[in-house]
Amino acid sequence: MKIIAYSYTEPLLESAPAAEIWGQEVDRTYQDLGGRQQLQQLLKDCQTEPVKYLLIQRFEELGDTVQQVCAHLEQLENLGIQLIVTDEKQTENRANLLKLLAEIQRSQHSRSIRKGHARNRIKSLPPPGKAPYGYRRGKDKYAIDKTASPAVKDFFEHFLIYGSLRGSVRYLAKKYNKKISVSTGRRWLTNPAYRGDLEYQNGEVISNTHVPIISREEAAQVDRLLRRNSRLAPRSASAPRSLAGLAICAECKSSMTVTKVTAYRKDKEYLYLRPINCPQQPKCSGISYEEVLQLTITGICRDLPNAIAQLQMPDIQGIKAGIAGAIASKQKIIEQLPALIESGILDAETADLRSYKIRTEVAEMQSRLAKMPPVNLRETAQTVSLPQFWLDLSESERRFYFREFIDRIEIIRENSEVKLQIIFIF
Repeated sequence: MKIIAYSYTEPLLESAPAAEIWGQEVDRTYQDLGGRQQLQQLLKDCQTEPVKYLLIQRFEELGDTVQQVCAHLEQLENLGIQLIVTDEKQTENRANLLKLLAEIQRSQHSRSIRKGHARNRIKSLPPPGKAPYGYRRGKDKYAIDKTASPAVKDFFEHFLIYGSLRGSVRYLAKKYNKKISVSTGRRWLTNPAYRGDLEYQNGEVISNTHVPIISREEAAQVDRLLRRNSRLAPRSASAPRSLAGLAICAECKSSMTVTKVTAYRKDKEYLYLRPINCPQQPKCSGISYEEVLQLTITGICRDLPNAIAQLQMPDIQGIKAGIAGAIASKQKIIEQLPALIESGILDAETADLRSYKIRTEVAEMQSRLAKMPPVNLRETAQTVSLPQFWLDLSESERRFYFREFIDRIEIIRENSEVKLQIIFIF
């Protein structure tokens, strides 16, 4: 009793299945990639060597149309071959031939659409749908929309300066009357299209497909700000005060919020840090914001150099140089493809597929490069360990550097004295 198996794979959509998928030993396996040559060979071999069972995953593998599937089913039936479909859902539908044919037709139509999208993806064409705000659809790529792109550029610049997503959304509504939700603003910040890249439904990214609205350096800084803000509560991430979201009461373990108090009929403001959810009775009292700020600056200047000196850090510059070299090598391969097509070594379709795979690899390496620290941490520590450096900064600038180095600040009360335990992020 001879058992054979057949599988069809569309290279643009999927990878070839492993031999273990059949769940049992087979005498021979026929496998097609993008054509049906092996299927024809199977039918030819079965005319000379009798076969009892043929294993397939889905009926649709037997042809590109319902007519082709039916014709091949008839040939198999005439040869006395019993068909076993490993997909249980398909097997159950065999009792209802009309339903089965309709399902195959829908599947073939869906597959045809997906193949069309895959071909466009291989050629680095934009995915279907409306272009992101700030762009318009061109003939074969996104083009800058000169009326909308300034608002997008301004939105990114505001976020880079202040690191506040909600603040940038409010700024956009106030200056350009462009109202978007916070979730939409977050999608803008992470959308590869604004960086000159295309992301497709399968999650793969192709770099340098059109003119970007922000540079690679700006995109890397946006990603760093988003990762840093993800450690904080949403409202703390956008709060204007530099200690917001960092201070914790060591006694009651509650996070602390910044509160503002004004004297009666006076313009002067007093800032305090108060526990948000203190379970103590009586509750922990507020602490002067300015006092904690000065103690924080003193603690950073004192402790940060020693904390960084103890770190076992890899050679960041060497790693960056290695990744940059690998990217340059990949780019050279892409540049050689037109010559290989002209000489007949590669056909256009194979070259497009090779170019697509290389460009996805380049995009992945660029992503790794963007996640690496942009500066030498030891050199930066020497600068930020000077008290004058902190005194010359605004609150928003101090907030930027605090969150770059500090995970949390635990405030310890000892009688009337306040002490801090600064926990760094590394």
